[in-house]
Amino acid sequence: QVQLVESGGGLVQAGGSLRLSCAASRGTLSTYTMAWFRQAPGKEREFVAAISWSGGSKRYADSVKGRFTISRDNAKNTVYLQMNGLTPEDTAVYYCAADRGRGLVIPVSISEYDYWGQGAQVTVSS
Repeated sequence: QVQLVESGGGLVQAGGSLRLSCAASRGTLSTYTMAWFRQAPGKEREFVAAISWSGGSKRYADSVKGRFTISRDNAKNTVYLQMNGLTPEDTAVYYCAADRGRGLVIPVSISEYDYWGQGAQVTVSS
């Protein structure tokens, strides 16, 4: 079992950048597929990006492809989400999630992920 803690959220102007981090306060992340989801006010939580346990495979939502990059450093037990070219539509609470499964396809469904962080607020002003 792992406990996830997000950091790096904040307020940024449109066009700016932020980097979110997700660290394990307990357990190791190296065997988990890791993902970022987000939830805007009044909207359902949605998939943003995910990375396989080895880092060799990644998936992105179409809305962030080319702007966001997910990465991981298993030695530091941390996963990152680099967000560039932010727009007000990216404003949301961003959640880190871990999937115990090691299937060939990286899941994008909320129900596939077993552990969740508490979330980090990202606000993009216009």
